[in-house]
Amino acid sequence: MVKSHPVDILHLDDALLIINKPAGLPVLPDGWEPEAPYLMKLLEAEHGRLWIVHRLDKVTSGVMVVARTKEAHRSLSMQLERHEARKVYHAVVNGVPAWDERTASQSLRTNVGHKHRTAIDIRYGKRSTTSFRVMERFRAHALLEAHPLTGRTHQVRVHAEALNCPLLGDLLYSAPPTDIIGRPALHAYSLSFTHPESTQTVTFIAPYPEDFEQALRTLRGSRG
Repeated sequence: MVKSHPVDILHLDDALLIINKPAGLPVLPDGWEPEAPYLMKLLEAEHGRLWIVHRLDKVTSGVMVVARTKEAHRSLSMQLERHEARKVYHAVVNGVPAWDERTASQSLRTNVGHKHRTAIDIRYGKRSTTSFRVMERFRAHALLEAHPLTGRTHQVRVHAEALNCPLLGDLLYSAPPTDIIGRPALHAYSLSFTHPESTQTVTFIAPYPEDFEQALRTLRGSRG
């Protein structure tokens, strides 16, 4: 793995740049702190002109693909629009689901209210679907795999809340305060798509950051 402080570069070729985004770093300038560092500025300072294919929330860590050419951007954007790319997230949630697998399909409306939340809105929301699978259960929490079939802002977070298992540390979506982790416990674990040049299916995996690993160690310890 090549390091590009503070961003880990998972893969680099003529068409693509795959990174493991750290939590706390916005993809684009933050409206509240326009002079603060942001992902695209850091990457373009080292790699030149880049095109955004998709985004992660400021508080979310994990794998992201950035295009290095207009052609790659077009190909990847079309794959995401057609739901041909596969995103997998790992999330630590409050509560221990009785189910092993569950799909949430509530329609979502973004940028609601002064906190800019995403809300379930059957009438005006956009169709949204996320499948969940329990990976590990703890005493009062669980580690879930989430596969969003659509790409709405905060989708995994809202759908987890809708299933009565809000993300650990996600105060915006009704989780109780915690000292286990200082952000919503959500990590973009893997991303699969067709490479725009080789036309081969490729998968990239982003290792957990330290705060996510520490949260899991704490929960495994409390389980005994």
